[in-house]
Amino acid sequence: MSTFETERRTKHRAIIFVSLIVIVGLLGTAYYLAPRFEREAPKIKLSRDSDVLGLAPLEIVVTDHGAGLKSVTASLSSGGSEHMLSSEQYSRPMTEKKITVAMSPKLSGVKEGPAVLRVSARDGSLGNFFRGNETVFEKNLTIDVTPPTLELIADDRYVNFGGTGVIVYKTSADAVTTGVRIGDYFFPGYRSQIKGHPDHLIAFFAHPYNVPVDAKAALVANDKAGNTREMPLVYKLKNVKYKKRTIAISDNFIQSKMVPLLSDASARQGTPKDVVLRVNRDLRKENEDKIAAITKKSTPSILWKGAFSQLSNSKVEANFADKRTYTYGNEVIDTAYHLGYDLSVTKHYPVEAANSGTVAFADVLGIYGNTVILDHGLGLFTLYGHLSSIDVKVGDPIKQRQIVGKTGETGLAAGDHLHYGVYLHGVAVLPLEWWDQKWINDNVGPKLEGQSGEAIAESRRSKAPRKAAHERRR
Repeated sequence: MSTFETERRTKHRAIIFVSLIVIVGLLGTAYYLAPRFEREAPKIKLSRDSDVLGLAPLEIVVTDHGAGLKSVTASLSSGGSEHMLSSEQYSRPMTEKKITVAMSPKLSGVKEGPAVLRVSARDGSLGNFFRGNETVFEKNLTIDVTPPTLELIADDRYVNFGGTGVIVYKTSADAVTTGVRIGDYFFPGYRSQIKGHPDHLIAFFAHPYNVPVDAKAALVANDKAGNTREMPLVYKLKNVKYKKRTIAISDNFIQSKMVPLLSDASARQGTPKDVVLRVNRDLRKENEDKIAAITKKSTPSILWKGAFSQLSNSKVEANFADKRTYTYGNEVIDTAYHLGYDLSVTKHYPVEAANSGTVAFADVLGIYGNTVILDHGLGLFTLYGHLSSIDVKVGDPIKQRQIVGKTGETGLAAGDHLHYGVYLHGVAVLPLEWWDQKWINDNVGPKLEGQSGEAIAESRRSKAPRKAAHERRR
């Protein structure tokens, strides 16, 4: 081969080698720069879908998981003026930016009425001729900072500690959530229940046994803009004395009643104290949480009529809200409240529904054993626990005194009896007053009939016994 041919081949190989290096370099550069040229624009979302802006915070969430956010601007236009909410540029790309909007002193110049929320976001992409990808979001809103109105029609002057109160009230049409709040509890109101006044609302509320006696209840109304109106409720709290009791737990009770309630095999192998706490504290709380969840979902109309019935021929053996202190080997292990009545009759006695309603639950429920819960409407429920058998199923319509099962000793029952409880929107309440027809007549009936508070008070005054004439002259 000639020298010329050798040089030509060498040059050809060199050119191929250099070309490969250039191609690899270009591919590497493209691979590296490709993400910087990504074409996916930033995303803009609102924390809630609402066309009204008020005192409730509205959060704007801007995200970009590609090149990252380079700038975000948000403004609110109202009445011909533009109010800047945020305008930021980032030297280092960000994946997320949150902007909270609410009617506050910073937006004091914004007036009620139509408004436009505008949000623009640009990312750090090199696409679009190095300008990046941009998203522009606009939403028409109505500025509303006026809370709903409230008018109390009929209230309760006296409420038992741990018992139930009833009020009737009226609110403006813009209210979306209304009811009574006390402590951490909320009791919603229901429309279309008052005779002749479909726009009035009725709310059954409790002064719960576990809320301080000096706690103040308030009637509240919220609109969808987050504006709130509150009205304090004034009533005299009638003291109900709840008992205290100490219960000694034996080894036999732990092994025969508590251990079988534990589904976790390792928990069954714990010390007697561990078993007591797992059942009496942890399992009890799980069961009460489930009862609360069930009894917060009520039929929005009244299903019951008249006084509730006590189980026929029964005797109250344990009272509502008794504070029980449990001991083992002379050591205090735990405390708990007994949230109902224990009613004793004969073994496997037929259990009657206290009033008409619908079956909301019919199954095994931990410490309560075989349990039936009836929904009576407007947030009111009754519970029947420790049953030996259940004769109804969820969804069944129930008439007053219809048999729902038989008494037993399932769950944590030491003997055959019925555990009977009354719940209002997830809160256990004093059952006794619901057995009292006079209490129903005085506190519930007139309000459902559409009587005002003044008319109810006047009726009570006219029915009150008068003193004899010679006594009045003293």
